Amino acid sequence: TLVATVMSNLGLERFLKDKGITLERTAVGDRYVVEKMRGEGFNLGGEQSGHVVLSDFGTTGDGLLAAMQVLSVIQKSGKKTSEVCKLFNPLPQILKNVRYNVGAQPLDNEEVKAAIASAEKTLSNTGRLLIRKSGTEPLVRVMAEGDDEQKIQKIVGDLCAVIEKAAG
Repeated sequence: TLVATVMSNLGLERFLKDKGITLERTAVGDRYVVEKMRGEGFNLGGEQSGHVVLSDFGTTGDGLLAAMQVLSVIQKSGKKTSEVCKLFNPLPQILKNVRYNVGAQPLDNEEVKAAIASAEKTLSNTGRLLIRKSGTEPLVRVMAEGDDEQKIQKIVGDLCAVIEKAAG
């Protein structure tokens, strides 16, 4: 099992599934990754941003430790770094932010809810949609990823327009 946040690429999830490895998703933030790892007894987790937690060696994300472990695997394999580290192709992923006025609730707007439902239906099994408020600033984060980059660009653009209208 690998623990990663909801922002982790769908291409990674598909790769892991093909290998018989489970992906457990958490909220954004390495603290949630570590919490899930500790609670379930998992030893590998991280964030798309690059935080990697190897609980057999430490209790938090440690870039130097992660780099040393990767270098060890590369050295033992006798292969080129490009062969060892390029295991899957990430799917196109588009992330845009929509600012809203403090106190506004654009995600409660019925037109926004309908647009999100429509976008999810459009993506169905070819991609993934994640709409969430930022935990640190008045932003709605609109992320879509999928097999068809043009489709996800349109979906993100359309959703941002609807959310901007509701945000005032």
